[in-house]
Amino acid sequence: MEELVKAAGRPETNRLYRTVCRWWKEIEVLIVTGATTGKVEANNTAIKNIKRTARGYRNPVNYKSVILLRSAVRTAA
Repeated sequence: MEELVKAAGRPETNRLYRTVCRWWKEIEVLIVTGATTGKVEANNTAIKNIKRTARGYRNPVNYKSVILLRSAVRTAA
């Protein structure tokens, strides 16, 4: 495979080859198990958006309530 990348002589293929080599263990795990962190990343993004809309609350209890309620609405929908 490396010979083909070198034969292409393109910076894009060299960079792609290095990236694939660097991440091969993780890629192999994805291929074998099908496990991804997509749901976790989606939840983290949703939490950031909820926190962004809840800014301005001075009372930490109310702030936490808004975050939990929006999260519950999101999971129920």
